[in-house]
Amino acid sequence: MRIGHGFDAHRFEEGRPLILGGVTIPYEQGLAAHSDGDVLVHALCDALIGAAALGDIGKHFPDSDVEFKNIDSRILLRDVIDKLEARSFSVSNVDVTVIAQRPKLSGYIEEMKINIADDLGIDSQRINIKATTTEGMGFEGRGEGISAHAVVLLIE
Repeated sequence: MRIGHGFDAHRFEEGRPLILGGVTIPYEQGLAAHSDGDVLVHALCDALIGAAALGDIGKHFPDSDVEFKNIDSRILLRDVIDKLEARSFSVSNVDVTVIAQRPKLSGYIEEMKINIADDLGIDSQRINIKATTTEGMGFEGRGEGISAHAVVLLIE
């Protein structure tokens, strides 16, 4: 068994859709990024890559590469899974925390779980996604952006 932890954070930007866990969430701003800015999926990719000791998300999908400009982060996640399967790893379970003062995310979590389960090829009961605020503290609390932490367990 191998454990991995991932983290990602992006600031808000006008004129972009807000996408978390592959779900487009109605909000006046999206997240600034080279890709679609899905911090949940980015943190998850980093956790999976880390658990397999394969570096980090930037090594595999550099923001200097035009191939990844505005790419759907779920495509990146599926590519990470292909890399893991090639090394005989499978995902046991996933736990993700999204930190956002706004918008409220509870109504979107089940759809996020379904998306992630589909991409990982595991039952959604093995995925936990939760959202929390920082009670007004830090960049998330001031409404400047969103961050996410992910922890995964891989089985060889």
